[in-house]
Amino acid sequence: MDPTQASSQQAASRTAILGAARPRYGEKLIRVILFAFALVSVLTTTGIIVSLLGNTIDFFDVVSIWDYITGGEWSPLFSDPKFGVWPLVNGTLLVTAVALVVAIPLGLGTAIYLSEYASRRVRKAIKPFLELLAGIPTIVFGYFALTYFTPVVLKQFLGIEVGSFNALSAGIIMGFMVLPTIASVSEDGMSAVPASLREGAYGLGASKLQVSLRIVFPAALSGIVAAIVLGVSRAIGETMIVLIAGGQIPNTGIDPREAFETMTAFIAATGKGDVPTGSIGYQTIFAVGFTLFVITLLLNAVSIRFVRKYRQVYE
Repeated sequence: MDPTQASSQQAASRTAILGAARPRYGEKLIRVILFAFALVSVLTTTGIIVSLLGNTIDFFDVVSIWDYITGGEWSPLFSDPKFGVWPLVNGTLLVTAVALVVAIPLGLGTAIYLSEYASRRVRKAIKPFLELLAGIPTIVFGYFALTYFTPVVLKQFLGIEVGSFNALSAGIIMGFMVLPTIASVSEDGMSAVPASLREGAYGLGASKLQVSLRIVFPAALSGIVAAIVLGVSRAIGETMIVLIAGGQIPNTGIDPREAFETMTAFIAATGKGDVPTGSIGYQTIFAVGFTLFVITLLLNAVSIRFVRKYRQVYE
């Protein structure tokens, strides 16, 4: 038999065994379904932008963009309204910074322990508790900060002079809320680092701590950055904790012991009030929401660029 014909027969028999000649309608259907899911996310984001844009444009027809960005007074619902959004941005950044001071060290420490030190049995026991912490409603965190953490922990136990509403309590409790996100995603990134890198480091005489901090941590840096960005986005967008425990006083200071109002707290508090539809007070809700959307979008764009730059691919 001709070698060419023999190879053709072998290929035909292999195709018949694998069933590759038959049309795979299931794969096409799955592709269509997955594309539809991706399209829904794109359409949802587009819908959010469209819903915010109309009233935001109407707002900036009345208020100067420059005054809105640089102004230091925020009182849109008073008889003499002021539309400087900086106090809200300042409160949002301050509470988020306090939260990250708590969440990043604890979250990364937890991730390193689970990935490098904990046994499989311990890891299976701790993981559900992290997921349970992430599933607690944020309003519970808010009332815990207001009714227990501020009066008992901060005032009585630590002796810190704070008001009933303050950014310190809201930020610390928000840090514990964000911690599971940073810990879980970072641990996934560290666990994905090939074991050969660890074995090579151990073969050169490195200790477990050196392997964890000098080998695994840099190798999983892109995943860790993604975890931190997720935590930051969660903290910036958090509403109930800052609304209940942070206060509703626009503040341009930097003392976390004082009360602050964040962008999300303003949106929640104003949205539930009796604000006439179409009024300038009503339009401020959309303007602040659009500002929050832009900040989050820029944060994610920078993080994606960073992750792509430092991503390491292992084969």
